[in-house]
Amino acid sequence: MAWDFETDPEYQAQLDWANEFVRDEVEPLDLVWRGKQFTPPDDRLRQVIDPLKDEVRKRRLWATHLGPELGGEGHGQLKLSLLNEILGRSSWAPVIFGCQAPDTGNAEIIAHYGTPEQKERYLRPLLAGEVFSSYSMTEPHAGSDPTQFTTRATRDGDGWVINGWKFFSSNASTAAFLIVMAVTDPDVSPYHGMSMFLVPADTPGVNIERNIGLSGDPLGGGHHALIHYEDVRVPADALLGGEGQAFAIAQTRLGGGRIHHAMRTIGQARKALDMMCERALSRTTKGSLLADKQFVQGYIADSYAQLTQFRLLVLYTAWSIDKHNDYRKVRKDIATVKVVMPGVLHDIALRALQVHGALGASNEMPFHQMIMGASVLGIADGPTEVHKVTVARQVLRDYSASDDLWPSQHIPRRLAAARAKYAEYLEHEVGNQ
Repeated sequence: MAWDFETDPEYQAQLDWANEFVRDEVEPLDLVWRGKQFTPPDDRLRQVIDPLKDEVRKRRLWATHLGPELGGEGHGQLKLSLLNEILGRSSWAPVIFGCQAPDTGNAEIIAHYGTPEQKERYLRPLLAGEVFSSYSMTEPHAGSDPTQFTTRATRDGDGWVINGWKFFSSNASTAAFLIVMAVTDPDVSPYHGMSMFLVPADTPGVNIERNIGLSGDPLGGGHHALIHYEDVRVPADALLGGEGQAFAIAQTRLGGGRIHHAMRTIGQARKALDMMCERALSRTTKGSLLADKQFVQGYIADSYAQLTQFRLLVLYTAWSIDKHNDYRKVRKDIATVKVVMPGVLHDIALRALQVHGALGASNEMPFHQMIMGASVLGIADGPTEVHKVTVARQVLRDYSASDDLWPSQHIPRRLAAARAKYAEYLEHEVGNQ
């Protein structure tokens, strides 16, 4: 038996340090420089965050998702998950630890598919935390459905010309470069007719029409761009991977990213549960603590059960990825994680809000932000509904139709089979009566 629910002592010590470091040194950044984590820092902010990044590097926890040849530790998905659970409590923590989305996924595919020249130009500064990047895939009319994409890249001499619109390209306004997914061969299946391009953000024709925020942000605010690529000319060496490989590259990028999102979500949900429990033990009404009220006890019990079940699912999925080293073999569980994730954060944050009463509904507590974050999780990296279809199809592969008019577990059918199996003994039993 090889079951073990403990982390090795050496790595647990690293996690304990990260937990304390994020709480004491990183979470305050969320309050003082809220929403600035993807803005290139000025000299004043660098004086604060650069020493923090250096501390992370000294502890060998910087960009641990990448191999040693790229300055990381090559940690598997299980170790990454345990670290991301801690980092999920703070919006600044992934930046301080060199593992912020979308840059982690972008770094992973450049490391996997990029040429030496592309790695030097784009990957090196990205890993060093010197620049940010954007993944420009979804389109206004199509969302994340690649079969509906219309952005085209056509050959022109030794290079390519990109034309089209992209929607919700996160961090495009502060990115040094974008990874753009475009149709390069409209005459074949979309899964074989699209390619990825590395496009510097200052390339002529990359027009950010406007930035889009989330609910509650002012119009024109936010970090999710609507981009018009208008006769954007890039050289042949801007192609990432081979022509027609965009879909395969995208799947490489998204598999591990969904697990990291899930563990960061667990960190957020646990934070909401912590606040709920503190409030329940701090406030009295109708002559007793909130913690003594059965409704509140139910909220706490349901939240703990929901969070614990989800955490075990995510860690099992991360372990499976490490075991098989093939995202395709774990596709069902990755999709299941994506399906369950939004509901866990939404439910726990909503209960915590309710326990806090009017204060919970105010902008002096983070619950509305968490609930909005849960809604975004249900859309990002493919909508929940699409992943449910994936889960169902993967589950059904392990089953077959009944070979009879009746279901295989139909009791009369099974009883007849059981009597046939034990006919000899049943005859003796009848004869002895």
